[in-house]
Amino acid sequence: MRVPLSWLREYVDLPAGETGRDVQAKLVSAGLEVETVEQLGAGLKGPLVVGQVLAIEELEGFKKPIRYCQVDVGRANGTGEQQNIVCGARNFAVGDKVVVVLPGAELPGGFAISARKTYGKTSEGMICSASELGMSDDHDGIIVLPPEYEVGTDAIELLELVDEVLDIAVTPDRGYCLSMRGVARETATAYELPLRDPALIDVPAPNSHGYPVQVTDPIGCDRFTARTVTGLDPEAHSPIWLERRLQKAGMRPVSLAVDITNYVMLEIGQPLHAYDRSRINGTIGVRRAEPGEKLTTLDGSQRALDTEDLVITDESGPIGLAGVMGGANTEIADATADAETGRVAGTTEVVIEAAHFAPVSVARTARRHKLSSEASRRFERGVDPEATSAAAQRTVDLLVLLAGGTAEVGVTEIIAPGAPHTITLPADHPDKVAGVSYGRETVVRRLQQIGCDVYGADDLTVTVPSWRPDLTDPNDLAEEVIRLEGYENLPSTLPRPPAGRGLTERQRLHRRVGRALAGAGYVEALNYPFIGEEVLDQFGLAADDPRRDLVRLVNPLSDAEPALRTTLLPGLLGALRRNAGRGEHDLALFETGLVFRATGHEPAAALLPVDRRPTDEEIAGLDAALPYQPRRVAVVLAGDREQAGWWGKGTPVSWADAVEAGRIVAREAGAELIVRQDQQDPWHPGRCAALLAVVDGEEILVGNAGELHPRVTKALGLAERTCAMEIELDRLEQAGTGGVTAPHVSTFPVATQDVALIVNASVAAADVETALREGAGELLESLRLFDVFTGEQLGEGRKSLAYALRFRAPDRTLTAEEIAASRDAAVSAAANRTGATLRGA
Repeated sequence: MRVPLSWLREYVDLPAGETGRDVQAKLVSAGLEVETVEQLGAGLKGPLVVGQVLAIEELEGFKKPIRYCQVDVGRANGTGEQQNIVCGARNFAVGDKVVVVLPGAELPGGFAISARKTYGKTSEGMICSASELGMSDDHDGIIVLPPEYEVGTDAIELLELVDEVLDIAVTPDRGYCLSMRGVARETATAYELPLRDPALIDVPAPNSHGYPVQVTDPIGCDRFTARTVTGLDPEAHSPIWLERRLQKAGMRPVSLAVDITNYVMLEIGQPLHAYDRSRINGTIGVRRAEPGEKLTTLDGSQRALDTEDLVITDESGPIGLAGVMGGANTEIADATADAETGRVAGTTEVVIEAAHFAPVSVARTARRHKLSSEASRRFERGVDPEATSAAAQRTVDLLVLLAGGTAEVGVTEIIAPGAPHTITLPADHPDKVAGVSYGRETVVRRLQQIGCDVYGADDLTVTVPSWRPDLTDPNDLAEEVIRLEGYENLPSTLPRPPAGRGLTERQRLHRRVGRALAGAGYVEALNYPFIGEEVLDQFGLAADDPRRDLVRLVNPLSDAEPALRTTLLPGLLGALRRNAGRGEHDLALFETGLVFRATGHEPAAALLPVDRRPTDEEIAGLDAALPYQPRRVAVVLAGDREQAGWWGKGTPVSWADAVEAGRIVAREAGAELIVRQDQQDPWHPGRCAALLAVVDGEEILVGNAGELHPRVTKALGLAERTCAMEIELDRLEQAGTGGVTAPHVSTFPVATQDVALIVNASVAAADVETALREGAGELLESLRLFDVFTGEQLGEGRKSLAYALRFRAPDRTLTAEEIAASRDAAVSAAANRTGATLRGA
């Protein structure tokens, strides 16, 4: 909504020195979104005057028609002599009144005017168009003024070229601010000043002499006012002040009758429509459209109507889309002159419609026909139903005043039964919502300022004004009190959460894992949970792989990705590829999220009702239709894990980094991860590890890690040696001991023993490690595999695993005998369980 400050001052007596910026600050504080304050006429300097064309000489020999004009500007030029001006426009004639800018003036944009020679003549100024003066974007010729204005009159004041315009972004709940009346009410409240309400005018009572109207859908149209004006002068034009107010508000002047209806809509907020009475066939009706009906709207488009469309009709059929746009067959006719008689023909009798239509009905019709209009924007957000008769009367008054018409005595007004909306709230309710003690007097005063009628002491009964359909419950009224008292006056207080609430253990694990991976150098990358069959083919998954059992979407965002992901790797690898394509090659990314696994036993989801709350059984049925959604964490790596520099060579990523990422996740869950060799797509068959954990005494697979298969990296356009890890967090949580607790740090010295064990190449290092831990007992603090050796001296099919064992007691210094006994017990356990022999023994 564009609000000229000069127009706003007609309804509120703002202080004389108050600027648009000052008003903007007040309205923003009151909760309105005033986006900009446009300075009209900034940089404009006179003399800019009314001139009369005395003579026109057509100049020949140029590529375009050029006219050399003699213009009378009175004493504005200081001499009283005529001005000689070169002009290319052709929409004026001798005797016309025009706008002339004289040498020494400056137009908006820093365009200085001076006498200069052009087209072989000296031009002493310029005859102006609307675009050159910043009035509009109209480039079709210069401005031709009505003949009643005196030559030499200051055109800056006449055309109201200097003004400030507030551009307000009206939110859907503030539909009343799509009018000068609504903005003026907010301004008056903000400044604590009285309001001159333009809707408070004398309106005649309805009678039986008005134009016949029949409303058959009182829900869609609960109020309809019709007035008739006859004897209009078809040659009457909109006065300059009316055109300028429409232009400043962002609307284009069309004709006097249409301009008046638009002006009243901007002033009061009530959309109106003017029908040419000679084109209406019988009674005006309001009903729903019938199957097969069509309507040609004012924009020239023929529209097939829907049976849910609310239409205005006469005996011939639909003549308008209610609340959206009128029909072309009853529009106001432009004035035309008969070539033989010279008589001017046009609309001389109009019927004014001022009605209130249901917001939902108008909104659906506008969207159904892709036809948004100034009227539909207002009806969608809520229009004051009590303003219809005042808006119709204001329109009649202006038509009588400006077009010489006569108002007929008949007044048609159809009103559906209804009652004002009433809300009951405790007087201290705004205090509780805001945490501020306003007091009853402040609450009542603020509610009365927005137009409410308030009664009661401790419990207030509030009757909501007709122009505020957004006020429906006590919290809405509390919001009004708070915004008018000033959001900036609300104190800042820290929330106090109640005891016994907080994150669940599942949520804590999720956060711990994210922090641990970030601390290890990984960057979180969140991806859309959608995949297609193509990426699964690129992964080389077998036809019976459970990851191919996709949950397909009914309305996918992309036809290339119509299903929900069964693994996190496609999204992460896509992010890896995009970053590599932009020059980032050393990458370590991670993501935590859900995957979706269809079991094949999910029942079909039922459609829930919209007219009531679903029952517990219906909600349970909907939950049962959901697929299995395990929570997972995955990482992908490419390039160098440690970059090269003056400190030494870099370290490229390897399968061991992916395995270590799995260990990081397992440590956060308090679980012991078992690593074994595995073969699983899309990993390299020789560089793939199975990640296992113990749940209820049984080893279960929780994920995989390693280097991706070369054919996968090639198909996806990834770097060689790209590595990945994916692990199921829910299963890992079952194997864990909960949150990680800080270990006790012993003050006694540690004893380190190295052992090298020879085992068959098929024996997993994890099995040897498990045996060593169990055999060493409680004195073992930690163990680490630090070397793997194979060679001829060991024999074919044999390998040496070297471990560093750290022993420490929490309460004493260990003796050499205790250390040796624990080491021997560990070696013995490894020998018994894995067939290991001590190297060198």
